[in-house]
Amino acid sequence: MALKLDSKIPAGALADKWSNHKAAIKVVSPANKRKLDIIIVGTGLGGASAAASLGEMGYNVKVFCIQDSPRRAHSIAAQGGINAAKNYQNDNDSVYRLFYDTIKGGDYRAREANVYRLAEVSNLIIDQCVAQGVPFAREYGGLLANRSFGGAQVSRTF
Repeated sequence: MALKLDSKIPAGALADKWSNHKAAIKVVSPANKRKLDIIIVGTGLGGASAAASLGEMGYNVKVFCIQDSPRRAHSIAAQGGINAAKNYQNDNDSVYRLFYDTIKGGDYRAREANVYRLAEVSNLIIDQCVAQGVPFAREYGGLLANRSFGGAQVSRTF
């Protein structure tokens, strides 16, 4: 008997999967948030952002990191950057182009619904990182610097 993997990806059209799921998901009562302990492993951009957001929402958050300091996490110390479809250079970037480039760059092995959701929220992720003090490179005028990097056809790496 073969085991079937349930990836828990919502049903529906690709562009609507996560929006529909978010609208139908059960929420935690504000009275119960302090009763839950959320454990986050890792202090990179994902872990630190999740910890900050969940803490602001009222959850008890415990964060663990393997480094001697949270600022040594790979996403902080890495040199590459983070991609978002902000279209700063007016080079016709879009959520769909970021989605397609990411799927293609992963040799078509990624879960499409998850990659599409990541592309959808990529602009918000950059804005949240800026608000939390992530030290992005900047142009002389103060705007975030971005460039074409890796397999990207447009300037979307911040």
